[in-house]
Amino acid sequence: DPKRCSGARLARRGVFKKMPLKQPFKGIVLSPNGTMSLSPADRSIIEDKGVSVIDCSWARLAEIPFKQMRAGHHRLLPFLVAANPVNYGKPSKLNCAEAVAATLYICNFVDAAIAVLDEFTWGQEFIKL
Repeated sequence: DPKRCSGARLARRGVFKKMPLKQPFKGIVLSPNGTMSLSPADRSIIEDKGVSVIDCSWARLAEIPFKQMRAGHHRLLPFLVAANPVNYGKPSKLNCAEAVAATLYICNFVDAAIAVLDEFTWGQEFIKL
């Protein structure tokens, strides 16, 4: 549902930038195919190259061609609980905004994380959880 898609909403507002799936990207890629967890040590990669998130429904994850996304530093997020209205209280079912905000927060870009979450009425609840 495009109206509920946090990534599309942030792209419309100019907070996120859309990019084609096959476009090379050398920053942090939040992906379920990551072999390493995100850590504060990833801060320099985010500073230099940025962070990307794969915008898709959890129900359609199997349809994503992850093999086409070899570039970048694929990372997993630690255990986190969603605060968005669709998956509230569900572990590891974050939407795009929550995933990027968590990444920024973990890597000590706290003000940027809060700015992302402030785009949503439920945003501060994510910080609390």
